[in-house]
Amino acid sequence: MTRKRILIVEDIPALALMYAGHLEKAGYEAVVVDTGAAVLRALAQGEAFSALLLDLQLPDIDGLELLRTNVDLLAKQPVIVVTADGSLSRAIDAMRLGAYDFLVKPLAAKRLISVVASAVETGPTILTSAPALAADPRLPAANPGGFVGSSSAMREVYRQIGCIARSRATVLITGESGTGKEVCADSIHRESGRSGGAFIAINCGAIPENLLESELFGHVKGSFTGAVNDRIGAVQAAHKGTLFLDEVCEMALPLQVKLLRFLQTGTVQRVGTSRVDEVDVRIVCATNRDPLREVAEGRFREDLYYRLAVVPVHMPPLRERGSDIAELAQTFLQRFSREEGKHFAPLGQAQLAALMAYRWPGNVRELQNVLRRAAVLWDGPDLPLAALPAERGAVQPLPVTAALASETSSGSNASHPDLAAALRGMTLDEIERLVIARAIADADGSLPAAARMLGVSASTLYRKRERWAASGEAA
Repeated sequence: MTRKRILIVEDIPALALMYAGHLEKAGYEAVVVDTGAAVLRALAQGEAFSALLLDLQLPDIDGLELLRTNVDLLAKQPVIVVTADGSLSRAIDAMRLGAYDFLVKPLAAKRLISVVASAVETGPTILTSAPALAADPRLPAANPGGFVGSSSAMREVYRQIGCIARSRATVLITGESGTGKEVCADSIHRESGRSGGAFIAINCGAIPENLLESELFGHVKGSFTGAVNDRIGAVQAAHKGTLFLDEVCEMALPLQVKLLRFLQTGTVQRVGTSRVDEVDVRIVCATNRDPLREVAEGRFREDLYYRLAVVPVHMPPLRERGSDIAELAQTFLQRFSREEGKHFAPLGQAQLAALMAYRWPGNVRELQNVLRRAAVLWDGPDLPLAALPAERGAVQPLPVTAALASETSSGSNASHPDLAAALRGMTLDEIERLVIARAIADADGSLPAAARMLGVSASTLYRKRERWAASGEAA
């Protein structure tokens, strides 16, 4: 049988020889080049490779620029990038361009061989542009998984699921409680090549800290009180499938270290034994916290965050999904009325207006509970307004600028206060701080949500707050 050829792009001879040695012992044929130009020449001459191992720091060209300007590199074979430990952000950028996976120096032989084998088996993966994705036949024809809704915010989520499912990169799903993070994770699994494997979900916040390690990695008999049998953990149970870690920011720091080691090595060690086992698992995580704030405040490891957030997905709150509220409500009411053996007419304009006006702090989960309770307590066929939340009629918050104008013009009877007059005498920096503080308050303290309201990146807000804190100014 012809051996699979792996192209190694590394300008340090000792490292190139070491990588080649590991791969050849595993049955691959290794071809070594030391520049980006040599890679392009090899491809131009028609040489075929099963995978490409690319160091991002090359003497003649930056590895990211090589990927960005030569789409054929990704179209002809999967690309695995190699980076130094302090350059994880560059590796993440490479993944977003379409790289299959990344490895951090120094490379462990088992991890190198495991990733190369998986890449060879999977073949080339390209993340195409958004317009092309809309017509991609590999994308789900309808809403993936159990999702209901066709708002622009959710269509973007569906598009991302279609992209992500074809990759094996780790995913971090953020969003408020009740927005459907587990549904998103399950949809990624179902649309992926791992759909034949298990989808294992673990809630890191629901399991006591002293038991979570055993739940994840397993244990052997007698390793602790109550360990009466050997048991595999969730990681091994999800072999060839997907492991979903919900509320991952609730994980204690000591266990975060062990999770990071698993992600780096692809191996697990059960509690009570020194034996290590290799596993092939796709990791999808979720949190309702602001992960960057958790990192900044020392509750979550920065290196683990960058390992998990290779591909971030944000689930929009229900209040930002517009007409999806009505579509979800009709769907839930029909479903629960069938379960209760009742019949309800479609929701009327008054009921829909009440549902649309409510803020839904509990998001889709709260809406689901409201309609289930209504189907139990009322006989139909019409759903009375009394069955809907008491705060119906609540209005949406004013946009940031209008809220700011109203706040700074307290005491004014004008219905449209003069924003320019209200801000007269303030410096640009003072206005900026006030606008950002107002946005953060409107976003219930969430910097990522405030950043979306202001049209900037969350990192911009973090940097500004750090600068203001260092100078003793209010943020």
